[in-house]
Amino acid sequence: MERLREYHAKRDFARTSEPRGRAAAEGAEPRFVVQIHDARRMHFDFRLQVGDVLKSWSVPKGPSGDPHDKRLAVPTEDHPLEYEDFEGVIPTGEYGGGTVIVWDAGTYEPLSHDRRGRPVDFAESLERGHATFRLKGSKLRGEYALTRFRDGDWLLVRAGRGARGRATPDPHRARSVRTGRTLAQVAADAGK
Repeated sequence: MERLREYHAKRDFARTSEPRGRAAAEGAEPRFVVQIHDARRMHFDFRLQVGDVLKSWSVPKGPSGDPHDKRLAVPTEDHPLEYEDFEGVIPTGEYGGGTVIVWDAGTYEPLSHDRRGRPVDFAESLERGHATFRLKGSKLRGEYALTRFRDGDWLLVRAGRGARGRATPDPHRARSVRTGRTLAQVAADAGK
């Protein structure tokens, strides 16, 4: 797949258990996943399904349910849809080497519209540099927005009137929504 060229170029699939990616049937609602990644620097990976890939951003401080928290979101390469289930250890020396857990996952509802209030295709809204969406996850719920700066980085914020939510958890204590394990437990299991 052309859209995964950069993803494939950065990985040695003989060494990493990360998914290669394949064409997948589209569901009724697009998916999202937030993974905690203990790599060279601890960060959260925020991924939204757009068509047949997961558009991805590295969010150093993690997404927050608090509308006062504005989070830097640095775009990374598109990932295959199967990556939403990836949890494990990427070997040292490989791109992104470190432990990964699935902190949250679910579906989202695109909410982007033009100045006249007409719906705008979600991929197009990202291309234009501003997209709003409603997350329906186990931990993150409600309206969020991604806005691109001139330098190419993005800002991820909790949006919506009267929005309230929790701040981002301590990544060392956070548990996987899929398995209930912490980063340390996933790393220990991989070492067995």
